[in-house]
Amino acid sequence: MTTLRFALTPGEPAGIGPDLCLLLARNAQPHALIAVASLDLLERRASELGVDIRLIAIDPDALPDAPAPAGSLYVWDTPLRAPAYPGKLDPRNADYVLETLTRAGQGCLDGHFAGMITAPVHKGVINEAGIAFSGHTEFLADLTATRQVVMMLATRGLRVALVTTHLPLKDVPAAITPERLQRVSRILHTDLVEKFGIPRPRILVCGLNPHAGEGGHLGREELEIIEPTLEGLRAEGLNLVGPLPADTLFTPKHLEHCDAVLAMYHDQGLPVLKYKGFGAAVNVTLGLPIIRTSVDHGTALDLAGTGDIDCGSLEVALETAYQMAGSRG
Repeated sequence: MTTLRFALTPGEPAGIGPDLCLLLARNAQPHALIAVASLDLLERRASELGVDIRLIAIDPDALPDAPAPAGSLYVWDTPLRAPAYPGKLDPRNADYVLETLTRAGQGCLDGHFAGMITAPVHKGVINEAGIAFSGHTEFLADLTATRQVVMMLATRGLRVALVTTHLPLKDVPAAITPERLQRVSRILHTDLVEKFGIPRPRILVCGLNPHAGEGGHLGREELEIIEPTLEGLRAEGLNLVGPLPADTLFTPKHLEHCDAVLAMYHDQGLPVLKYKGFGAAVNVTLGLPIIRTSVDHGTALDLAGTGDIDCGSLEVALETAYQMAGSRG
């Protein structure tokens, strides 16, 4: 197996991200994993956690090719702007968080990293610092000059992508336009082929309304927007099945023969996925020219520095990034 390099960003320094990076480093990785983080932060957090991890400062102009041994972690030192303490947010470190993301993302664009894996950030404290920030996804889209991205969550045995993401439910129907549905479907199909190595992905598409509109009696979006759009996409060669009623789509009979589900809105698809794989799910940003995966949870400020955390989601995020890079060749 070819050894690749990946960037790991620990996110909010007062949260559990640094802890996750350190606990993860207890086990050997198959690739060279480089934490883009404050060396001082990781040293102090390791001491607070009582874990013995050897932190290896690296030169960004001479990045290592071989994996770090078990019990050690490569670190591209990125200094904090202010001291960081578990559970205590400080807006002064907002620039630090964004600098880690910029270094990792630009490193992917420049070909130094095969992908990046992100631990959770705290959007509120970044905005308190006077920086307009709505999340990793939008930040990386701007950094990579990407017009359209798609949010997909995955766990073992299920992938769910979203046509709309963080919208009030009352605004969802108007947002499901033929143009948006076309863009999202094409991105999902293309990335399943190019980044997941699935030659002809089979995608199940949810209807918007109960019973997928029941022939227009429970809503007309399926008849007037979704079905005509899917027909046009099928003519392009996309293997799209639906629109199907969401309440029966998420059953073993249907999921057994699909590569991804396309849900119309956030709480249509993600509750099922999180029920199936909470703590072992990954957030994948599709449509970027780089590979980016993330954990499916927040900063958990109350658990930072306690060691009472589960690395499952970060482990799956790593696994997924490795598989995607391998499929990309």
